[in-house]
Amino acid sequence: MSEPILRISDLSLYYGKKKSLNEISMDIFPNEITAFIGPSGSGKSTLLRSINRMHDLVPNVTVTGTIIYRGHNIYSPRIDTVELRKEIGMVFQQPNPFPMSIYENVVYGLRLKGEKDKEKLDAIVEESLKQASIWDEVKDRLHDSALGLSGGQQQRICIARVLATSPEIILLDEPTSALDPISSGKVEETLYQLKDKYTQIIVTHSMQQATRISDRTAFFLNGNLIEYDRTKKIFLNPEEQKTEDYITGKFG
Repeated sequence: MSEPILRISDLSLYYGKKKSLNEISMDIFPNEITAFIGPSGSGKSTLLRSINRMHDLVPNVTVTGTIIYRGHNIYSPRIDTVELRKEIGMVFQQPNPFPMSIYENVVYGLRLKGEKDKEKLDAIVEESLKQASIWDEVKDRLHDSALGLSGGQQQRICIARVLATSPEIILLDEPTSALDPISSGKVEETLYQLKDKYTQIIVTHSMQQATRISDRTAFFLNGNLIEYDRTKKIFLNPEEQKTEDYITGKFG
């Protein structure tokens, strides 16, 4: 079995005095899709955002425990969060393209790094849009505003924007919940095809989505990790009664 790409150990997170994550420990493996499931308020998005320190932007948040990535605790004061977020990219629930052209959306992170070589930028735009399964739909309108695209296309542009900075890990916070079923299917297909190159962690409300695309599934409840295993095992033969109750729709 491959070595984990991320090791989460005894991770707790507090908003002020309120504890939102309770000593979470789990390993994330490379080139897999890991799904986080659980009812609203269970801690799944909170944990996802902890993995690239998005909570740094929120006042009164305290994190204890460790997340080890490439041998370093990402919560060490020596970690450069800008670099961290290039390596661990994030796609949000609502498609959030910038009010600029499709091309400029994709190269945004590269321009921040000071990349000016047009040939290189052109090549990365094409490659990223192809990986995000949207090149054929937009290749003739790269200089049109990304805001003119449909929601599903905008979400794939946001995925391309993350891919352009060559991340190791992609975090996806309910990336299809704002989309219609056809667009959702296209995004799912895209994520599945990206597995060879990237490690992905997806928060999803859709258990069908977790069963379709993920290798492992973690079930959260009230800030606790209740169960974490291969997706097939979680859905067909869970160890915990709470997991079974959630999957069979007894609550949630």
